[in-house]
Amino acid sequence: MGSISREILHDVPPYIRVYKDKTIERLLGTEVIPPTTDPITGVTSKDVIISPQTGITARIFRPSQTTNKKLPLIIYFHGGAFVIASPAEPKYHNSVTKLVSESCAIAVSVDYRLAPEHPLPTAFDDSFAALQWVSSHIVGGTGSGSGSGSEEWIKNDVDFDKVYLAGDSAGATIAHHLAIRVGSNPSIRPDPDVRFKIRGMILINPYFWGKDPIGSEKTDPIRKAMVDKWWEFVCPSGSDNGSSKLDDPLINPVVNGAPDLAGLGCGRVIITVSEKDILRDRGWAYHEALVKSNWNGNVEMVEIEGEDHVFHIFDPNGEKAMNMMKKLASFINE
Repeated sequence: MGSISREILHDVPPYIRVYKDKTIERLLGTEVIPPTTDPITGVTSKDVIISPQTGITARIFRPSQTTNKKLPLIIYFHGGAFVIASPAEPKYHNSVTKLVSESCAIAVSVDYRLAPEHPLPTAFDDSFAALQWVSSHIVGGTGSGSGSGSEEWIKNDVDFDKVYLAGDSAGATIAHHLAIRVGSNPSIRPDPDVRFKIRGMILINPYFWGKDPIGSEKTDPIRKAMVDKWWEFVCPSGSDNGSSKLDDPLINPVVNGAPDLAGLGCGRVIITVSEKDILRDRGWAYHEALVKSNWNGNVEMVEIEGEDHVFHIFDPNGEKAMNMMKKLASFINE
């Protein structure tokens, strides 16, 4: 009986296994480190509760700075195929620390709940709740006072005219959908619970996908099948688009039936892709579709030669990673 109970139900390498006894084993992204003051950059971090009801939390980062100048805000969503990692995972903690130091901005790194325990679209909804929580700190909101829902670093230090959504991989997917949800153009915010304009969006190696292979996917069936499996594992039941879950608008923003890119609720976008990344061509396809849409913003595309998916997480001190961080910081401070 013991061997039967440990039989694997889902094996989704390299991330996760689910056994028939409903045990979930995460193979990556489970390490955590506490918030701290970084001894090199001086960036300070702390953990906050966004929603006691759902348990959503965030790690907030503040740069070492002594002026009274209000700072840009980066609302960051980590990657991990919606099934692993957190803001406290050492690689993500260090990556956001570097971005905050380079850009001299505040960051709220959102700890959205993971699949399969919390099926999609939970991650998207949790992330939107984080936007609402941030918005509550604007004067007149529920977090603008001194109550338990108030966060001083956001209330006192943030310039709400300089709010950016950012994420890598699956986190970039979340950022895109929140920008669509928040507004139909840079000057219209139809959701009354998000009271700031999103000034820009940073998509790092975005996790977009689709049923029919494009670009290098056509000659790399092994990695195509691997990424297919990632999405099929987390895709919401009943969200099948035609013949394939792989064309669900949650993962394929350019498929017929996906929300119109003209409704992207920000005026500026920067997209980074990596030359060796199987997701590279999807990032370029998103860029092309955005340029051809009726969106009235500016989009910048950056390709990193010789690198693979989220290389900057694994080699943060490499020259290319550091140059990319400088590029993103420049985008934030333009």
